[in-house]
Amino acid sequence: MDVTLSASATDDCHPKGWVSCSLREVAPLQRGFDLPRSKRREGAVPVVYSNGIESFHNRAMVKGPGVVTGRSGTLGKVHYVEGDFWPHNTSLWVTSFCGNVPRFVYHLFAAIGFERFASGSGVPTLNRSDAHTFRVVVPSDKNEQHRISEALSTADAWIQSLRDLLAKKRQIKQGTMQELLTGRKRLPGFTDKWTTHRLGEFGATYGGLTGKVKKDFGHGAARFITFMGVMASVLLDVDGFQAVDVRAGEVQSKALKGDLFFNGSSETPEEVGLCSLLDVDVPDLYLNSFCFGFRVKSNAPVDRLFLAYYFRSNQGRELVKSLAQGATRYNLSKTALLKLEFALPELSEQQAIALVLAEMDAEIGALEGKLAKAWQLKDGMMQALLTGAIRLPVDAAA
Repeated sequence: MDVTLSASATDDCHPKGWVSCSLREVAPLQRGFDLPRSKRREGAVPVVYSNGIESFHNRAMVKGPGVVTGRSGTLGKVHYVEGDFWPHNTSLWVTSFCGNVPRFVYHLFAAIGFERFASGSGVPTLNRSDAHTFRVVVPSDKNEQHRISEALSTADAWIQSLRDLLAKKRQIKQGTMQELLTGRKRLPGFTDKWTTHRLGEFGATYGGLTGKVKKDFGHGAARFITFMGVMASVLLDVDGFQAVDVRAGEVQSKALKGDLFFNGSSETPEEVGLCSLLDVDVPDLYLNSFCFGFRVKSNAPVDRLFLAYYFRSNQGRELVKSLAQGATRYNLSKTALLKLEFALPELSEQQAIALVLAEMDAEIGALEGKLAKAWQLKDGMMQALLTGAIRLPVDAAA
């Protein structure tokens, strides 16, 4: 997020007790130091690159605390380092804060959006001169800086706790998929032996849009499922469908509720044939030309959601990966996929497994929503607190 922080040198409209100054006057940026792999020694000192801490060394170059951002490569990320560290030469660092509170400077830098100072046509490089002359307004009272940094750090801690919980829930779900979708673990009440089937027993494939050109997309009453939409998740996101003009009389295959969709190509074999399910009715819906659909027979003893989860599980991914063909771009043959053999439990167990995984996905989705709201709240706090639009009372951090 780029907060509107810039202030004119002659601007007298900033909050009372706040001063206008350049970033050089707040905390001058210095260039990091090279550290060839041949000279790196195992240790506990973090080496901070433009993208964050990526390795450790046995000697520090600067005393902490420090604030680090990217000089080349990854621009815009800002890192706070509590102890001594080695700033890599892909970074710019600060340990001289000119009397300002280090964590306040970290939050200020995070709000600026240093990618705005990018220069060069090749590898993105931060223009330090432009960054140093960028003007901001900051509170001259260090206690107010402390209150602002503590409020924003509390928001950061809440966000991190949600991220950690989300990562844990995703890991648990992945483990549960591996156990339930392979029969390694059975749900209570199910003991029947799993049987081997070919995918083609349960339905048939169909192709995406044909004969379309660029001018047909972006308008029209019909919608189409995008390539990225199929790759994104087990259930298709209706809000991600895009407009396409399909004229009367055109022979195109419509996508229907209950259809499964596979991406037919990818840059890596691991991402070929990811599967998504359309679980709602959407009129005049079609499929992009780089994917194909699979329509399950009405009387087939297979649960559609179970199949979608299966083909996103480790077991399913390995099976589909074995079918991928290509060198620089990998493709999946519909015929080969239909011949793919895999073990399935009876329909009622499939449905029970799919329900367990869907409930886990619902919990993960709720957490993702909570995390998104936490980020929005943090962005609003940054805009308000780092511009002085809202002033924290003396006891705000208590």
